[in-house]
Amino acid sequence: MADTSSARAQILGGIRKALNSAEGSEEARQRLATHPRNLIPARAQLPHDRQVELFAAMATEVSATVELLGGMAEVPGAVADYLAGLNLPAEVRVAPDAALDPIPWDQRPTLTVTKGRARDSDGASLTGAFAGVAETGSLMLLSGAERPTTLNFLPDTHIVVLRRGQIVGTMEDAWDRLRAAGANGGGNGALPRTVNFITGPSRTGDIEMRIELGAHGPRRLHILLVED
Repeated sequence: MADTSSARAQILGGIRKALNSAEGSEEARQRLATHPRNLIPARAQLPHDRQVELFAAMATEVSATVELLGGMAEVPGAVADYLAGLNLPAEVRVAPDAALDPIPWDQRPTLTVTKGRARDSDGASLTGAFAGVAETGSLMLLSGAERPTTLNFLPDTHIVVLRRGQIVGTMEDAWDRLRAAGANGGGNGALPRTVNFITGPSRTGDIEMRIELGAHGPRRLHILLVED
């Protein structure tokens, strides 16, 4: 028992020493203040048009689907046609996000659109995204009153509206953009409570090493890539 107590005291003593080190504290403060970058792969250091192409290719590679649209006016038709093509109900739960307000849902009166947090009965959701990461084909989504996180994970089908101008090269670029914008785009640097990076539909290979989609979230991820 004495040996165990002695070892524990040594470990805790080492932690206290490290925490109280002026040099270590200063180094930590500098790192938090400057956000230094590690090695960045060259594949995403491209002109923006090629970053957009890379994003679409990488997202498709991880089983997402990408549809190019000319503007927000095309979103209702794209959503209705996508759901109909999968023989899914013409119903979608939409995030109460001001960025999605320009979508003219009345153009498709047969499409039932409701807004709010996801419910157990919702089969399809539509949200915006803060950024798309070309390097991995990932989406960066923020939580908030206008962006309920439940919409990202509960429905079987997740549709995301992403503008071309929101695509960046790397995750580091996305974090830089978020720090500059703040939680609600106010530029105060405050971060949202939750940041989710989503790369393709939910999947698992735990059962007999076979990939199964929809294991822990949506089995479908459809990205509407809209011209700015």
